[in-house]
Amino acid sequence: MSFPEIILEWYRLNKRDLPWRRTKDPYRIWVSEIILQQTRIELGIDYYLRFIRKFKNLAELAKADEEDVLKLWQGLGYYSRARNMHATAREIVSRYHGQFPETFDEIRKLKGIGEYTACAITSLAFNLPYPVVEGNVLRFFARYFGFTDPVDTGKVKKEIYRKALQYLDANLPGTYNQAIMEFGALQCRPGNPDCRICPLNKGCYAFQTGNVDKLPAKSKVQKQRKRYFHYLVFIVHNNKRKHIYLRKRESDDIWKNLYDFPLIETNGPMAQDRLMLTNEWKQMVEGSKFHFRKRSDLYKHILSHQIILARFYFIDISGKLKSPFSLIPLKDIGKYPVPRLIEDFLTNNISQNE
Repeated sequence: MSFPEIILEWYRLNKRDLPWRRTKDPYRIWVSEIILQQTRIELGIDYYLRFIRKFKNLAELAKADEEDVLKLWQGLGYYSRARNMHATAREIVSRYHGQFPETFDEIRKLKGIGEYTACAITSLAFNLPYPVVEGNVLRFFARYFGFTDPVDTGKVKKEIYRKALQYLDANLPGTYNQAIMEFGALQCRPGNPDCRICPLNKGCYAFQTGNVDKLPAKSKVQKQRKRYFHYLVFIVHNNKRKHIYLRKRESDDIWKNLYDFPLIETNGPMAQDRLMLTNEWKQMVEGSKFHFRKRSDLYKHILSHQIILARFYFIDISGKLKSPFSLIPLKDIGKYPVPRLIEDFLTNNISQNE
């Protein structure tokens, strides 16, 4: 059998039953592809099903409030994916009258859709001959064909794309692309693949040369920078009901358009008494009476290129904080989209402080 035939036969026998594989709807395929970027399939399935139940089609996503979209996305991270999806849904409704474009060039121009995602949508939804080259395919091709240079460079990605196009089954591009991604995920997996049972092991460069554990090669990992967050959980007691201050993150930083607490960021660890001497603190609490109730343990939150080290300070306060902070009933805090760090804190602390 040829290379594509072996891949397709393996897929027929081993493929997982995943919900986005039961449809040719480009909207649903698009949603699945965006969710699965930087997300494990096991986690992505639940988010995909919830997303499709809430926003059944492009029109429903387009007319939704961004906060509702972000709330549904909460916990997935990389929130620009959700913001871009929302913006793109609105663009498709206004520019294409709600019909998902059907050509690679049109799809590629949409916000938040890169080359891989455009290839996936055009091949899976419209059966057009575009190869998909994502992480699983990069790993498989690097091992099988012997790409020994780092696969995260533009040069090698282009070379692998050309190789993927060369071996693409043009008659069944959608099925073949699903098959080759699945092969990389399950058979040629990152760690400890069982090469003895691989139907392609006789022609595999990495297996034949004993380099399976060395490929794919990666460039030097970018160093993560540390950031020190001091969250001020100001609590106001109004008519026996507790209220709390939130702010919407609107700058072009992490977690844009999500909510968190009033924040003081410092260059390193800082004691509470020194924190109260900062200009940020003085500007926030000017003219208000306050009482530090307690502070949390250190929370460590790891992002792709950053490590957030955060502490939360419970502070009873009278008086009003100035804009951009909003005072909300504590019982309503679950309605707001927040980063995973804040979600973890709320889960562990807020119930005992209501």
